[in-house]
Amino acid sequence: MQDVRRSGVLLHLTSLPGKYGIGTLNHEAYHWVNFLAQTRQTLWQVLPLGPTGYGDSPYQSFSSFAGNPYLISLEALVEMGLLDQWELDSAPDFPRNMVDFGAIYNWKMPLLRRVAEQFDARASAEIKAEFGQFVADNADWLEDFALFMALKDAHNGSPWIQWDMALRARQKGALNEARKAYASALHNHRLNQWLFYRQWLALKSYANSQGIQIVGDIPIFVAMDSSDAWTNPKEFFLDDQYHPTAVAGVPPDYFAATGQLWGNPLYNWKAMKKNGYAWWLRRMRAALRLYDIVRVDHFRGFAGYWEVPAGEETAVNGEWKKGPGADFFNVVRSELGENLPIIAEDLGEITPDVIELRNSFGLPGMKILQFAFSTDASDKFLPHNYERNFIVYTGTHDNDTTWGWYERTANDHERDFARRYLRTDGHDIAWSMVDAAFRSVALYAIVPLQDLLNLRGEARMNLPGRAEGNW
Repeated sequence: MQDVRRSGVLLHLTSLPGKYGIGTLNHEAYHWVNFLAQTRQTLWQVLPLGPTGYGDSPYQSFSSFAGNPYLISLEALVEMGLLDQWELDSAPDFPRNMVDFGAIYNWKMPLLRRVAEQFDARASAEIKAEFGQFVADNADWLEDFALFMALKDAHNGSPWIQWDMALRARQKGALNEARKAYASALHNHRLNQWLFYRQWLALKSYANSQGIQIVGDIPIFVAMDSSDAWTNPKEFFLDDQYHPTAVAGVPPDYFAATGQLWGNPLYNWKAMKKNGYAWWLRRMRAALRLYDIVRVDHFRGFAGYWEVPAGEETAVNGEWKKGPGADFFNVVRSELGENLPIIAEDLGEITPDVIELRNSFGLPGMKILQFAFSTDASDKFLPHNYERNFIVYTGTHDNDTTWGWYERTANDHERDFARRYLRTDGHDIAWSMVDAAFRSVALYAIVPLQDLLNLRGEARMNLPGRAEGNW
């Protein structure tokens, strides 16, 4: 990480304006970058960009390497000659104030399949060569992902642990038969990934040229229903039927009284250590291709993680297990360089071993201003208690907006303390918090766009523990 003070905005791509139901990698994304440059911001933070499934959470993706086809700019495909404008003119009337993921899936994915079907006939020789080079360069993850998605399509979206055992176990004969049977679907998924990477990397290059760095996000765990788990079962705690024996979550905390039961399979860190954390190194390299700086979500899981027996309905009945700790980051540093561009999301129940791990590798932690007013002047989230090597936020994607926090989440003590500390009567509470973040000694200050726009709680991105109606 560069030791230069910076500020920026947290805004996921899906929240950008979009005529076709969702923010994408179109001209609006470039306008957004221009706005950041004009307002002298140098950081743009996004949520994970991977393909999403049921629940639409970017933290439960079908792959740690793939991009979300929903984000592909259809306007760009018209410009490339791969689509006709009339096909976009027939788009349904999408809601303007929220993303209807189901409607996008039902309209956009068939449209992208049509692009794949017509690709050979419509693409130029230069475009075909570029696509072929992408497929060759990314074969180590792309082929497994494309086959995984093709098989999910063939099984009506069913999780891979419900497929026939021959496919679950990745028997060679079954995989070869599937590749032949679903060749067109494989082409479709390969093409979607090329289009996503082509458009995202062009946008990232433009942002970098404007002095803006992209802060990305890596969820520490992967989804059970993912190409990652299907392709690498020995890296996780799974039984002989490939069902998880224990799953990830966090104990009861500020966000949820019964904890959060994420359901992700847990890593077999001993097995990973034996192969030099090869999968994780591939994942980190892939992330650093997509982003300039990586926020590692749930960093404390590298020191110790909450293990919940499979079958539990909440995360209450779990126990702490030891993570890979410094051994893992020593390997990462030896492979990727001494100065790791990583932000440690160190929220929740933080113990001394987490702090020691973070500090020993010089990784900045996080401060959330909405957490600062529940106790007294000694609270670690109050700006006068900060050290320099932190990233301060008014709130994150998991928090209410600052106005939502002030009006419906904070109690009377927190509201009173916030007004006195920030020297305000509360009439402009979001910008009072923004001002406090920017004035702090923290290395970086990042603010959700909702707070810059003074939006109320209806603009909240996510409510942890709620299965629907987020993102």
